Amino acid sequence: MKQYLQHHEWQIIEEGFNPEYNEISESVCSIGNGRMGQRANFEEQYSGDTLPGSYVAGIYYPDKTRVGWWKIGYPEYFAKVLNAPNWIGIDIAFDGEQLDLAHCKVESFRRVLDMQKGRLERYVTAQFPDGRRVEIASCRFCSIADDEIGAIRYSVKPLNFSGTLSITPYVNADVINQDSNYGEKFWVEVETKTKRSQAYITAETKKTEFQVCTGMRFSIFQNGVKVNFDSLRVHKEKYAGRTVDIKCEKGRETVVYKYAAVVSSLNHEKAELLERCQEAVKRAHDKGFEVLLQEQADAWAAKWEEADIRIQGDVAAQQGIRFNIFQLYQTYTGEDERLNIGPKGFTGEKYGGSTYWDTEAYCFPFYLATADQHVARNLLVYRYRHLQKAIENAEKLGFSGGAALYPMVTMNGEECHNEWEITFEEIHRNGAIAYAIHDYIRYTGEKEYLAEYGAEVLLGIARFWAQRVHFSQPKQQYVMHGVTGPNEYENNVNNNWYTNYIAAWCLRFAGESMQYVKETAPEQYSALAGRTNFKEQEELRRWAEIAGNMHFPADAQLGIYLQQEGYLEKEILTAADIPAAQRPINQHWSWDRILRSCFIKQADVLQGMYFFEDHFSEEDIRRNYDFYEPRTVHESSLSPCVHSILAARLRKEEKAYEMYLRTARLDLDDYNNDTEDGCHITSMAGAWMAVIKGFGGMRVYDDTLQFSPMIPSQWNAYAFKLRFRGALLQVKVTKEQAIVRNLSARHLDIKIYGNLFTVEAGGDLSVGLR
Repeated sequence: MKQYLQHHEWQIIEEGFNPEYNEISESVCSIGNGRMGQRANFEEQYSGDTLPGSYVAGIYYPDKTRVGWWKIGYPEYFAKVLNAPNWIGIDIAFDGEQLDLAHCKVESFRRVLDMQKGRLERYVTAQFPDGRRVEIASCRFCSIADDEIGAIRYSVKPLNFSGTLSITPYVNADVINQDSNYGEKFWVEVETKTKRSQAYITAETKKTEFQVCTGMRFSIFQNGVKVNFDSLRVHKEKYAGRTVDIKCEKGRETVVYKYAAVVSSLNHEKAELLERCQEAVKRAHDKGFEVLLQEQADAWAAKWEEADIRIQGDVAAQQGIRFNIFQLYQTYTGEDERLNIGPKGFTGEKYGGSTYWDTEAYCFPFYLATADQHVARNLLVYRYRHLQKAIENAEKLGFSGGAALYPMVTMNGEECHNEWEITFEEIHRNGAIAYAIHDYIRYTGEKEYLAEYGAEVLLGIARFWAQRVHFSQPKQQYVMHGVTGPNEYENNVNNNWYTNYIAAWCLRFAGESMQYVKETAPEQYSALAGRTNFKEQEELRRWAEIAGNMHFPADAQLGIYLQQEGYLEKEILTAADIPAAQRPINQHWSWDRILRSCFIKQADVLQGMYFFEDHFSEEDIRRNYDFYEPRTVHESSLSPCVHSILAARLRKEEKAYEMYLRTARLDLDDYNNDTEDGCHITSMAGAWMAVIKGFGGMRVYDDTLQFSPMIPSQWNAYAFKLRFRGALLQVKVTKEQAIVRNLSARHLDIKIYGNLFTVEAGGDLSVGLR
C-alpha cells in the first residue's frame, strides 16, 4: 500500500512532488465526461516517468492477434484502447530554456482533484538549474455540461528574474500506446489547420478508419489585461501548434486560457468534423473559462445531489466512496447506447475493449439505483444489439442453432481477447448478462423488457449452455469440463461450481421467461419463435432436464461447495501463510506456481452466493465464507466488495469494514501495486454496493425494497439515496436507528429487518437499529 495522498472528504490531494509515484497520481487524478477523458499529465513538457493518455469513447485499434500456433476460434484481433491526440499541451520556455520539472528543483508541489466541482488543479514552485525560480498554477476539466469541450487555465510567474517567455499551446496526434507492438503508431494525419490563436488536427486510425478532430483556441492575459500577440506556426508531423514570445517581468503573472474540443466520426460525418470542432471551440471560447467552470460545478452538483453517499466520522472511507462514484460518472453517463464501461475507463489503456462481464455483475446495480431507468436499460440494449455477434462468436467455437456466447472483451460485439484461458474458458460471462436482465426486471418491475429484448438474449444464452454441458455416465449428472471461473488463478478446470450453478440458473430463467412472453405477449412470442426457430417443447424440456440434474461439487464433511473438482487435493493453506514480501503473488510467483496453489484471486463460490443469496441458508453462506475468505488473496479488483457484502450479511463487522476500505481505496492506496496502469473503474461500483447492499442491507425480493442496516463502529452515521420504481428515497443510518425519508410524491411499501412499513409521500420512517 502507498498512502501518500491526503485524506479529504471532497478532494484527492498530493502534497509534495513524488516523481516515483507520478504515474499513479496521473491515473488517480484523471478527468473525463463520458465522451472523452484525460490522465493527469502535466500540460508542459515532462521527461520523467509519465504515461501520457488522452482517450475518446468508442475509438479503438484492432491489433492482430499474434500466436505461434493458430487455434480454431481464436479472435482475429485484440482491441486496443487508443491513446488519442493530446489536447492539453502547453510548452513553456524562459529565454529558450524549456520548463521540465524533471530537470528542476521542485520546491513546492500540490496536485488536487476536486471531485465536488469536477476539476483538476496543480500548484508548483520550481527552480531551474541556474537558480531562476517560477510559480505554475493550472486548472482544467472535461466538461460534463458540454461533452465535446475541455478547458485549461494555466499561469506562470517568474519570481526572481525577468526575460522572454515562450508559450506554445498545441494539439498533437503523434502519440503512441504503451503496449504498442514494436513502437507502432496508430494515427495517420488527415488535415491540420492553424491560425493566430487556433490549431486543429484531424487524424484517422489505421484499419478502423475512425476520425477524430482535436482543436484549440487560446488567449493570454498579463495582470488581468488581454495581451495582443503575434504567433508563429510550429511545423511538425501530426502536430498543430502556435508559439508566442512575450516579455515577462519578475512577480508578474501570465495566464493562458486554452479552450479545446474533441469530436469524432462516431457522432459526426467525417466531412464535417473540422467544422464541428471549430464550432465547439468557438462555443467554449465565447463563454469564457469562468462560465464554463461554473457550468461544470453546477452539473456535478446535480450528480452529487442524486448519487452522493455521506459518511460521518471516517474521512478515509468518505473520500474513498466519493472517489469511486466520481470516476464512475466520469466514465459513463448512459446517454449513448453504443458505449459501455471499460475496466480502466479514461484512466489508462490496459486490458483493451470497452466492456467485460464487470459491467453486468458490478456496474449495473449502481446505475440501476442512482440514475434514470433508461440508463440501466441502455446497458442491456447494448448487449441485445450485439446478440448476432455473440451467435457468431459461438459458431467460431463450434456451437450451432443460435447458441450465443457473449465476448469476454469487446468493442463491437466480437470477441477480442486473446488469452486462451479467458477467451475460450471463462464462459461464466454469459451468466452475468442473463443475471443483469433478471436484476433489471426485479428492480424496476418492467417485465415488458422480456418481450421487447430480453427473452431473445436469454434464448441464445440458454442454447449455449445446453450445448456446452455433457452427461457424465459415472455421475449420472450433467457436467462442464475445461472452464475458468471468476477465480482466474485456476484455469481449465472441471465442474467449476460457480459456472455450473449460474448455467443451471440461466436455463431455468430462460425457460420461465419464454413462458411469460408466450402468455403475456403472444404475438411477440410468435414472431420471436419464428425468427429464432425456437422448438418450444424440445428445448424447454432439455433446459429443465439439465438444470435439474447439474453436478455441483461439494464436500459433505466440511459442508462447503468446492471451487471445482479436486480443489481439496491441493495443499490447503491460508493467505496468511504467504510471506508479505511475496504479495501480490501475481508479481512474485510463476504462473505455474499460482495455478498449483489453493489461493483464490477473487470470489468464486462466494460470487455465486452473493448473486443468489436467497437460494442458501445463512449457515451455508457462513461455512463457505469462513472456508474461502482466508484463502482469497484479493488480487482481482472485483473481489473485496463481494466479501464485504457477504460479511455484512453475516454481521462480521470488522471484516466487512476491512473489505470495504480495500475496494473503496484500492487505487487511492495502490493496494495491488498496479494503479499506474489506470484505475479499476468497474470495481468502483463494488464500493457503492458494499455500502448500499452491504452495510445498508438493501435487497429486492417479492417486488419489495428491503433493508437490514448495520453501521461500522468507525462511523458515526452514513446516508445515501436510491431510486426505486418511480420513488426517490433517502436512507440515513446512525448508531441508534435507520431513518428513511420519501422524497417523492407517492407512498412506498418497504421492509426493514423483514417487517413491512409504508413510507408516505414526503414522509419519514424511523426504525431502531438491530
